[in-house]
Amino acid sequence: MKETELMEPAATGPWPSPDETAKLRERYILPLPGPMYSKPLQIVKGRMQYVFDETGRRYLDAFAGVATVSIGHSHPHFVRKLSEQIGEYLHNPALYLHPSLPRYAERLIAKLKTANPALEACFFTNSGSEANELAALIAKNFTGSHEFVAMRHSYHGRTLMAMALTGQANWRHSMPYVYGVSFAPANYVYRKPDSMDARQFTQWCVGELEDAINASTSGKIAGFYAEPINGVGGVITPEPEYFPGAYEAIKRHGGLFIADEVQTGLGRTGRKFLGIEQWGVKPDIVTMAKGLGNGYPIGAVVTTREIAAAVKGKLHYNTFGGSPAQMAAASAVLDVFDSENLSENAHQVGGYLLGALGKLAERSGCIGEVRGKGLMIGLELVKDKKSKEPAPELALKILDACKERGVLIGKGGMAGNVLRVKPPLCITRQDADAVVAALSESIAGL
Repeated sequence: MKETELMEPAATGPWPSPDETAKLRERYILPLPGPMYSKPLQIVKGRMQYVFDETGRRYLDAFAGVATVSIGHSHPHFVRKLSEQIGEYLHNPALYLHPSLPRYAERLIAKLKTANPALEACFFTNSGSEANELAALIAKNFTGSHEFVAMRHSYHGRTLMAMALTGQANWRHSMPYVYGVSFAPANYVYRKPDSMDARQFTQWCVGELEDAINASTSGKIAGFYAEPINGVGGVITPEPEYFPGAYEAIKRHGGLFIADEVQTGLGRTGRKFLGIEQWGVKPDIVTMAKGLGNGYPIGAVVTTREIAAAVKGKLHYNTFGGSPAQMAAASAVLDVFDSENLSENAHQVGGYLLGALGKLAERSGCIGEVRGKGLMIGLELVKDKKSKEPAPELALKILDACKERGVLIGKGGMAGNVLRVKPPLCITRQDADAVVAALSESIAGL
């Protein structure tokens, strides 16, 4: 990209400097993860797959606000529909009817019919954490059990139950968790023992899941939480046999299969609306958020009528969940998702990008593996391909170098050594080429 292509008049200002904003944030905001770059980046404007800093410099947002911006920053249709609704009526408590709530629920449920035709009951929240918390409550009521199994390397949110389900030490607090959660190995084939091939390792992982149930629970569980592809945990992408095997094991012990689609949902993995559909498994409960609102706060829990009936008669309420503004935002997302065929674009551009990154890995000594589906992609960085020793310091350097070249990506993984490429679903092949070029030049310049 030429420097002239990276500039646009700055959004309405004047803006403080990034350093001034960073100092204010540090003084007045509870501790947050530190700015991702060595020099803090301040974003003040977004247009589709691009964002702009206070000087007007343009960046290709290949991280989509942590896999949250689905149809594009400030998409005109999205802005118009949300603005119209806010100007008309912003908040409606569940005590009163408003047609936007059931109308959107009907549209969302129709999208999930290919995943499981029995999914027919919705509840709306403000985040993925809240959605996962509610899913656990529903599962407990339905099964009569309070015990769950989750996967190592998983991330399910920041509420107490969601943290208890999260299989990463750096996202958990040192405090007593009263929830019965056991953990099974992730189907992390890149890190499998050399003595096993991928199929054997997958069978072992399913066996370990069942062993965790038999050894660490009463034998009857409420459910199994599964990210189809890990988000924060490093874009770990299971083998085709893993989730079908896990599903059978969970059902043998009376549990519900809970698909955490907070990052993988809304077509991000390509062609399928839900990520779990790529494995042919029918979830009992689905949780969604992030891309569902394109940056506007919304979460959703969708389940069967039979399972939902378990909480009937028990008061459950969310002040802002399902508000007219929330429904307008989410409906606009579905409008654009359909009219612009974004799930197919995720498949086509994502496949192209995965292929190009795979070729980059072949000629690079530091990319151990490229993995993912659609526009949910991870590059695992290692010090050398033989030892596979994680290279988190290298990840930070590449993030910085890509930013200087006008491309924003993320990082994750237990060791912080996985580059995360999860752009808005509207990106083009030319954008994909820009991502590959930025990564290639950044690695070469180290």
